[in-house]
Amino acid sequence: MESQTRKNIGWIDMLRIAACFLVVFAHCCDPFVASFDTNRSNFLQGCALGSAVRCCVPLFVMMTGVLLFPIRGGMHEFYRKRLGRIAVPLVFWSLMLPVLYFIYLNYIGATDNPCLDMSTFSGRMTLVKMGTFIFNFNYDTTPLWYLYMLVGLYLVMPIFGTWLERASRKEVRLFLYVWGISLFLPYVKMAAPALGYIGNWGNMDILGVCDWNAFGSFYYVSGFIGYLILAHYLVKYPLQWSWKKLGAIGIPMFVVGYAITFGGYQIMQEHFPGNYAYLEIVWLFSGINVFMMTFPVFVCLQKSGVPSSAGLSRVASTTFGIYLCHFVFVQVAYDVFARLLPEETPAAIHILCMAVATFLVCHLLVRGMYACKWTKRLVA
Repeated sequence: MESQTRKNIGWIDMLRIAACFLVVFAHCCDPFVASFDTNRSNFLQGCALGSAVRCCVPLFVMMTGVLLFPIRGGMHEFYRKRLGRIAVPLVFWSLMLPVLYFIYLNYIGATDNPCLDMSTFSGRMTLVKMGTFIFNFNYDTTPLWYLYMLVGLYLVMPIFGTWLERASRKEVRLFLYVWGISLFLPYVKMAAPALGYIGNWGNMDILGVCDWNAFGSFYYVSGFIGYLILAHYLVKYPLQWSWKKLGAIGIPMFVVGYAITFGGYQIMQEHFPGNYAYLEIVWLFSGINVFMMTFPVFVCLQKSGVPSSAGLSRVASTTFGIYLCHFVFVQVAYDVFARLLPEETPAAIHILCMAVATFLVCHLLVRGMYACKWTKRLVA
């Protein structure tokens, strides 16, 4: 577990809570985004709100960088603690979430959620999902993609940790500049065909990526590792910006990033309807526009000076468990508020109600599991 000196800093607790709530909020937007042209108003509201919270996962990753750098102990100890902490919850929730979905959708809830293909929630398919989680996550366990990714980060963190202990400020900044270039690659790949690029043997990837090689030029210096290093850098070398300067830089930065994210998703949906590979380009967490939204939010939280408090720490301690279990409760909240709210209620109100209710219910559930020694291991 994280050291107490870092765990109970107020702004870090607030970062954990904010990141977790924004993830829940983002998933509450999905049913409305998925309506596309069948309900254009719902789509636009869901897209507008979902685009605004794309910083959620990068903030979660940056939280890890704040809490775990510098690495304490050797590689073996780090692997034992960190991977051991993930393994049990990953197995438990990979098995439990499909069961909960099966019970709810077949015996309790009736839904018109456009995200769902009801044929995949039969008893047989539920058993298939439970038996194949070792290969990857599925719809029922969508949030668990993060744990698979986090394992990868944990595997390389001791190596980067050793480098960070020796690296100068200038050297860390150089790495971040290189990583910054990688944030533009999704758009370079998208634009390449318009400039005459024809790929190789039908593969349209760039910079060495092809059917027999997934590891392009920026593979090892791209993705979420950059957010880890950036968080460490900003904590070790805090920006000495006034609130006025932060607002003058951070607000336009966020607004431009948001405009690209929201506007780009609409453009993609219009030109590539139903093509999620293209739709997700502007929502990629490793894209420059999402970085532009993440950076000012992180720096504002860091500069906020939120005081530590027992209540804040208690809520923050449940965020990992909330993340693990919330997805099925998003579905429940979607159905509940579809019945409770008038039909003409704007999607934005529906989404907000879903997010708040889901977060609170999951918080209470995790607090209950946290209090029992037999279940604490599943959410802590």
